[in-house]
Amino acid sequence: MHPDKRQPNPALNETAEMVNDEWVEIVKAYKSLTDEDVRNNYVMYGNPDGKQSTSFGIALPKLLVADGSGKYVLAFYGLLLGIGLPWLVGKWWYGMQNVTKERILVTTAGNMFKEYQERMDEGDVVGAVSSAVEFKDILQGSKADSGLGALEKLLQASDSAETGMMPKDKRKLSELDEPARRKTLALIWAYLSRLDLNDPSLEADKYEIAPTALQMNEAFVSFCLAYGFTAPVLASYHLSQALVQAIPPGPTTRLPLLQLPHFTPSIIHAIESQTPTSGRKQHLSIQSFMALPAPHRRALALSSGLSPTHLHAAETLARQLPLLRPETAFFKVQGEKHLLPSSLVQFVIKARVIPPGTPASDIPPIDPQDLLDVDPADGEKMIAAQKKEVEQHFPPLVHAPHLPRDRAPRWHVFLADNRQGKIAVPPFTFISFDKVVLKQADDEESGLFKPTFEVVTLKMQFQAPPQAGEYRFQMHGVCDGYVGFDWREEVVMVVEDAAAVGGEEGGEGGEEEDEISEPEEDTIAGQMASLRGQPTADPNKPPRQPRPKRLIKKGEDEESDLESGTDEEDDNEDSETDTDTDSDGE
Repeated sequence: MHPDKRQPNPALNETAEMVNDEWVEIVKAYKSLTDEDVRNNYVMYGNPDGKQSTSFGIALPKLLVADGSGKYVLAFYGLLLGIGLPWLVGKWWYGMQNVTKERILVTTAGNMFKEYQERMDEGDVVGAVSSAVEFKDILQGSKADSGLGALEKLLQASDSAETGMMPKDKRKLSELDEPARRKTLALIWAYLSRLDLNDPSLEADKYEIAPTALQMNEAFVSFCLAYGFTAPVLASYHLSQALVQAIPPGPTTRLPLLQLPHFTPSIIHAIESQTPTSGRKQHLSIQSFMALPAPHRRALALSSGLSPTHLHAAETLARQLPLLRPETAFFKVQGEKHLLPSSLVQFVIKARVIPPGTPASDIPPIDPQDLLDVDPADGEKMIAAQKKEVEQHFPPLVHAPHLPRDRAPRWHVFLADNRQGKIAVPPFTFISFDKVVLKQADDEESGLFKPTFEVVTLKMQFQAPPQAGEYRFQMHGVCDGYVGFDWREEVVMVVEDAAAVGGEEGGEGGEEEDEISEPEEDTIAGQMASLRGQPTADPNKPPRQPRPKRLIKKGEDEESDLESGTDEEDDNEDSETDTDTDSDGE
């Protein structure tokens, strides 16, 4: 095998170089078996010679590297970096300048500002939403006025009880001059009233415009929150419900039963005419309908023109809707027993999801411990609990067959001052819960959900008022995915005086002297004290025992300037602050 003894074989196309290379490989293999260092190189780097250099190549077209192509390549890169890149950056920058943080155009925000009023109902909010410039992207060219006349005639001739358009809303529609704006407003009202337009093009525009209207209304909510008045915010939330479910807005025209399948306005009016009003100012809600005895409910539905099959489908859906019912609500300060001025307050709501029509026998009783919000006794555990992320569970999507987009339910909770008609604590939005509220039924193929009746916790955090006193708020809870699932309760927050609380705690037990020990010499603090000429503690001297607490007898003067003490509280003390909640639900 040695090259000096082996001759290349012409029949195998061997050359002297190939013979030498084979001999080198044989020598490397031999050394890998006999030499420890060579073996380690082979194990670590895959080569007996050790680590080899690595090189990478780039395959370029010959046109780029050919003679005479340099000037063209340079011109291409000059256009790309000198013109193309600045144009893209400028387009992005000026595009961002034209959009607000709510992702709407600045022009749209200006139009909504002109439409805003301190007292607005749902119809006024519809008019403000229709002023958005984004709708022009949908109604481009001939679509801006195509079929507008026929659409306006249908709306003007329709009954206000069916469309929800009040006389002022119809007057506003007729006073608009711009065709695109008029058609946008007309299509929104047609969508809300489920009006049959008898035109495939208008029907397509009606459903295409609904998601954009919902997005613009959400931006208008943020706009209303900047002013802080309660009425426009509630009107915007109610319009979101109406847009999701395609229901006429307004308290007198809103039919909650339209959210159930196969229910029509005529069937609903027939059912309501046979049920006692008992002072009811609004239409029959899903909760009230499902609370009727089953035989009575069935008789009402059949007499109103609803078939047994359709009634069963409606009842099945109603028993899966996420109706959130608050069980208790209270204010607290984490780790404290008292609520002091300017402290960081938590408003805690304990609630359960109980769908309409759930039999009372199926609802388990509440564990009293689930209604508490106990803080960890140890400070380190409290900090760890704050950093730990609680697993969140999302409820099913909203049942909205008319909205051409999936929608997750959201709950908005805020505190308002009824005397001033303004929002005291801005809304906190909840899209998930700390526990599962609805789970898949045993038969997963059916796609049905059933409630778990778990108590979930909703928390709002804000700063307490700077003055002590009793503050009364009205808690509003709004679900923007379903009509009639709102709640309203009176809550009271008691802010105690810091001086009074400190005096009570100081007088409960004995006071203990604060003893500051001198730093030891071998510590950093001791060395710094030595440099400053201050005394240090002798490490061989036993530590001084703390003085026993001196009991303060009744009538004895307390030297509060020299002594201070507090009673040790129970580690498992609950940190809830007592509040009163008076239910005033709708």
